[in-house]
Amino acid sequence: MKKEKYSIGEIIKKLRLEREMSQDALSKKADLAFYTISKIEAGSTPNPTIDTVKKIADALGVSIDYLIK
Repeated sequence: MKKEKYSIGEIIKKLRLEREMSQDALSKKADLAFYTISKIEAGSTPNPTIDTVKKIADALGVSIDYLIK
């Protein structure tokens, strides 16, 4: 059985929705621009910087490894 690989944007969106957060709320909690979150989730920015990933991971309460697995 093959394990599906999800993009970082898909993982972030799934976690955000599980936490009942809007993109705006996540952007504010992570201290990032709204469009940054939007573009990552949409796949327009498939490889965000490690600083951005760290801020999002912290805001969602997960490790960086969890987001990039």
